[in-house]
Amino acid sequence: MNYKTLCFLGLVSFITVSCDKVTEEHADHKHSTIESYYTCSMHPQVKEKEPGKCPICHMNLVKVEVDKSREGQSMESQQAKEMWVCESNHDITSEHEDTCPIDGTPMIKMKMGPKPADIISEVKIRKAQREHFRATVFPVSQMKMVKKIRLLGTVLQSEERESKIPARIGGRVEKVFIKSTGSLVTKDDPVVEIYSPKLITGGEEYLLARKSFERTKATEARELLKQSEERLKLWGVREKQMNTWFKENKVPRSIIIYSDVSGIVQKKNAVVGRYFEEGQNLFELTDIGAVWVEMDVYEQDSALVKNGQAVELRFSALPGEVYEGVVDFINPILDAASRTLKVRTTIENTSGKLRPGMLANANLKIDIPNMPLVVPRSAIIDTGKRKVVWVKKNDDSYQAKIVETGVESEGYVAVTAGLSEDENVVIEGNFLLDAQAQLMGGYENFNHGGH
Repeated sequence: MNYKTLCFLGLVSFITVSCDKVTEEHADHKHSTIESYYTCSMHPQVKEKEPGKCPICHMNLVKVEVDKSREGQSMESQQAKEMWVCESNHDITSEHEDTCPIDGTPMIKMKMGPKPADIISEVKIRKAQREHFRATVFPVSQMKMVKKIRLLGTVLQSEERESKIPARIGGRVEKVFIKSTGSLVTKDDPVVEIYSPKLITGGEEYLLARKSFERTKATEARELLKQSEERLKLWGVREKQMNTWFKENKVPRSIIIYSDVSGIVQKKNAVVGRYFEEGQNLFELTDIGAVWVEMDVYEQDSALVKNGQAVELRFSALPGEVYEGVVDFINPILDAASRTLKVRTTIENTSGKLRPGMLANANLKIDIPNMPLVVPRSAIIDTGKRKVVWVKKNDDSYQAKIVETGVESEGYVAVTAGLSEDENVVIEGNFLLDAQAQLMGGYENFNHGGH
């Protein structure tokens, strides 16, 4: 082999080695954009460099690979930046200093962060990972929502059923038929016997007028009789008492007064020997034929409560019995100490089983108006600063979006902004995507934004 041949072979060898090195360096550069780690599907905070078992639940770790170059591009487009906005409406923006088209005032400069529907991160799952990572998705849908709120209530006496037995004419109490407070008084029960000269005189005038009418049947006598009867009735005398007086031709020295109402005696003022003037209360009663149940609604649910909503009540003292009512009163003032709103329902209590002071467990049924867009609760990742969902774009690409949420009920959450119908949100595997984005700095550029 001559000198020229040796030189040619050496040149070829140098070019080949050099080309291989360039190719290898290019491949390494391309590969450097892919970073991988091993994590647990149940515990995404676990991140290991090598395959193995989860130290918490002992499940097999899953390999996750992230294309940093692609994430960097999606994040860069969403970084917080300064914009000119209308002071009265921050949704109207401009990249240059200008006047507001609404009211003509100068626009102000603000740092704008991500808004609902903005994509704040993107994760790409490589083909080799698909068999190990299978996300369960749910299509964003409209749904009729019914929210049930559990409340604690207390049975109260109905102020609407409070009543009194007054002295309709001045007199002295000679006998009391009601023994103590807490006694049950029903309508037409005798309550006291009183001595009243004025009442006795009215009774004697009644006897004279009735005798005159029975004898003459004159119109004038009929009018006098009618007037005397009405006067005695206003003083609390019953018709059967007047008939007895006429038969016996005598008005008794003490006259029995009967109750016109039913209820539980809350206050007993009548005692033997005490003189009452007209209008003073002999007894104060509460009718428990109907009771109030007052309930506490927490502040976050207070705007949902309306009069007429159905409420279902159960009482620990009456196991197995269910009472139904509707909200008939809402306190206009929120309790500043407990941060609750008082609401009330009235329950019929003809059996008398419900007693003031009893505790009630209540379920308030609230029909949410319209048909909001909803997603399962598991789709929402609440970071404290914002709420994020992961949306599946295709088999290997997932995007994190900021959303605003409304009412939550029976495992579903209403989405008020950030999603459109039929988008596929991840409900299982989203925390793994979130952990991957966090590991690769997917949210870091947004922590200083306006949201």
